Amino acid sequence: MKNLKILLRVVGAIQIVLGMLYLFAPAFLLESMGHSVPSDDTFYPLAMLASRFIGYGAAFLFISREPSKHGLWIDIMIVIQLLDLAGGIFYTSTGVVPLSLSGFPMFNATWISGLLYLWRPGTTELETQNETQPAVMTTGI
Repeated sequence: MKNLKILLRVVGAIQIVLGMLYLFAPAFLLESMGHSVPSDDTFYPLAMLASRFIGYGAAFLFISREPSKHGLWIDIMIVIQLLDLAGGIFYTSTGVVPLSLSGFPMFNATWISGLLYLWRPGTTELETQNETQPAVMTTGI
């Protein structure tokens, strides 16, 4: 569980940093990654997406305290990362984005979704065993 807590904090921090950059410095971020800078009117939808990065990041910092109570949040982030990966594969395979731009984000989506899946609550043998064993009540006699 300790590894999961650390992973959730790392994922949360990544989301917040990306969100802040997309919110306050989208042209700088995109240009520094090698993407073309979109027209100014595109910065508004990027800001809307940035708010979701920040929100999920903050949520992940919060749920890292007790991951076993927040499995749905973890499962949702797995789906988000897999959709990110699918988008990267699609746009790279169709030639819209070169692998030099999509490779690192696709790698990140792979390790984040993979580790979240492997470490999510209830997936380790001990956690599963503890959940399936009935509680034993003692009377103190």
